[in-house]
Amino acid sequence: MLKKILDFKTSVITTSAFILAFATFGSALLGLLRDRLLAGRFGAGEELDIYFAAFRIPDFIAMVLIMGAISAAIVPVFSSYWLRDKKEAWRFTATTLNLFLVFLIFISLILFIFAPFIVSLIAPGFAEGKKELTVTLTRIMFLSPILLGISNIISGILQVFHRFLVTSLAPIMYNLGIISGILFFVPLLGISGLAWGVVFGGFLHLLIQIPIFLSVGFRPRKILDFFHPGFQKVIKLMIPRSIGLASSQFNLIVITAIGSTLAAGSIAVFNLAHNLSQFLITIIAVSFSTAVFPSLAMIFSQGNKEEFINKFSSVFRQVLYLIIPLSALLFILRAQMVKVILGTGQFDWLDTRLTTACLGIFALGMLAYGLVILFSKAFYALQNTKIPSFLSIATMIVNVGLVFLFVWLLKFPNFFQEFLISNLKLRGIESIAVVGLPLAFSIAGIFQLSLLIIFLYKKIGDFRLGEVWRSFQKIVLATLIMAVVTYFIRNFIPELINTKTFLGVFIQAIMAGLIGFLIYFLATCFLKSPEIKNIKFLIGRYFTRY
Repeated sequence: MLKKILDFKTSVITTSAFILAFATFGSALLGLLRDRLLAGRFGAGEELDIYFAAFRIPDFIAMVLIMGAISAAIVPVFSSYWLRDKKEAWRFTATTLNLFLVFLIFISLILFIFAPFIVSLIAPGFAEGKKELTVTLTRIMFLSPILLGISNIISGILQVFHRFLVTSLAPIMYNLGIISGILFFVPLLGISGLAWGVVFGGFLHLLIQIPIFLSVGFRPRKILDFFHPGFQKVIKLMIPRSIGLASSQFNLIVITAIGSTLAAGSIAVFNLAHNLSQFLITIIAVSFSTAVFPSLAMIFSQGNKEEFINKFSSVFRQVLYLIIPLSALLFILRAQMVKVILGTGQFDWLDTRLTTACLGIFALGMLAYGLVILFSKAFYALQNTKIPSFLSIATMIVNVGLVFLFVWLLKFPNFFQEFLISNLKLRGIESIAVVGLPLAFSIAGIFQLSLLIIFLYKKIGDFRLGEVWRSFQKIVLATLIMAVVTYFIRNFIPELINTKTFLGVFIQAIMAGLIGFLIYFLATCFLKSPEIKNIKFLIGRYFTRY
């Protein structure tokens, strides 16, 4: 019965989209629960610094080598083989899986051996005992890229067969594995239980998909054909995409390295705040970008430039319509969000204040990073992976420079430091250098978006920027009205209920957020924003038409 449920095949793309969206939301919620458990168990201190630092390199391998290959190469190459010769398609799959498995084991083994040197590079500020523990966790977690690498390749192939249910459950299983590590492995093994939880999550990610992968026709084969033309094409296609992903991941590695030289807990504070901001980006920007990507790709293949511009401009405006007000809400209610989601157990008041400040800065860059995803997808639809990759490298350079600058400026009294202390309510905290990390990250995101807009304009011409600007003005005006109302409600609610309890803070956040967004919706109705009548039909229209 379980296998029949997991083997569910979606014949209508709207059903597939709904399953993926629902699963993405569920996985994101589990991610928030995971962070709450981590914060409550360890607080934003040395132990979480060790965990996040140890996680960085294994995550780098999985993201760069596997996600780059799947998104840019493996799925389209398999699809082309499947249409021509099904037996050759399975031979290509077996070859690719075997070669990637050997490669991932080899890379992980090399990195396992050189883990002490790598940890010294990514966490130079750690004391020797802290470094040794980071090395131990890193070595354990080198098992996860092997499991996740193979599992993600399987996910890509299964999506060709429309098995979206099981592939959408895999990330949920991954988060459940990590949560199991926090709840069950840590009491038995100490902090190394976190690393084994990551490995267990990777195992569950793979395990749930294997029966369905076999049911669609795959059979393991003992072949290692490096010169297989399909595999050669995969390597050629994945390189630009992987370079772009590598630069993005390198940003996080540099931030981890610099964070290790700051006060204990800085790496944890940055990552916890970053994860909270990514929740909204994933739900909105990733969903819209994924929804429009097949349409843009097909329109480009048909040579219909005008329709391409119409579609892209429409989604551009609708992402603005959602992300701008939600960014404002996140900034205004940032303290409530941190208290509700992370404020438990060992996560103390100092952790709360610093994470709140970082989340507020991330909120300022959320629009940029959301649109970076959309613009990158537009370039991929144009079959151009080089420009986004080149701009990612440029952004990485800017980010690294800004991180060093801001951290240096925040280490001694000056106007810049005083400005942030006053506006982010950080007075009385001995070291606030950690807020320089998200500030650099957010400004770099704005820089990247600016370049993407310029290069896309050069590539396709005017993509209805006049319409975008008119919508932007209405959205900003409505957001300002919403912000005033939300701020008033947030400050008024403590007069009615006790906001020193979890329930009180939760009610404060929910009431202020819902009423604020309702005001925003009514304001945009009054201003006759065109996005209102289109947004609820957007994804369905794109999918059903194509």
